[in-house]
Amino acid sequence: MFEATTILAYKGENQAVIGGDGQVTFGNSVLKGNATKIRTLYNGQILAGFAGSTADAFNLFDMFEEHLQTTKGDLLKAVIAFSKAWRKDKVLRRLEAMMIVLNKEHIFILSGTGDVVEPEDGKIASIGSGGNFAISAARALAKHSNLQPEDLVKESLMIAGDLCIYTNQNIKILKIED
Repeated sequence: MFEATTILAYKGENQAVIGGDGQVTFGNSVLKGNATKIRTLYNGQILAGFAGSTADAFNLFDMFEEHLQTTKGDLLKAVIAFSKAWRKDKVLRRLEAMMIVLNKEHIFILSGTGDVVEPEDGKIASIGSGGNFAISAARALAKHSNLQPEDLVKESLMIAGDLCIYTNQNIKILKIED
C-alpha cells in the first residue's frame, strides 16, 4: 500500500476520466498539498496516474510514453511491452509504485512486478493509500446515481479525502471524450 496518494479512473460510454489528489507525504508530515499525479499522454489520447515517489513517476511516465510511440498509441500493446521492460529493469522493478493507464476502450493497473490488471468490471480502477475508499465510493455512486463520469470521480476522491489521512481534497481531473 502506498502512503502518498489516491488515483481513481473511470471509463464510461464515451468518456475516460482520471483524477488524483494533491497530497505528498514524507513520513508523518504533509510535504506538499497541490502535486499533480495524473497526466495525458500520446497527444491527449491516453490518461495516466501514478502512486509512488514523484521522481519515479517522471521516469515511468516517460518510459511508458516511449512504448506508446513505438506501438503508435495502441494501449494494449504498449501496456504489455512496458510491463515487461519495467519488470526486467533491475532498478525500476524495485520501485514501490503503481500506475493506472486508460483510454476510451481500455483501463489497466500496472506495477513493477509485471502485473497488468484490467478491472473486473472494465470501468473503475484505483491505486494508492486511499484507493479502496475511492473505488468503494465510485462503485456505489455508479450504481445508485446518475452522476457524469467526471463528477463521479471527483466526488469519490472527495470521500476518500475525508477518510484517508494520506489523501487530501485538492483534486485534479483529466478526461478524454468523443
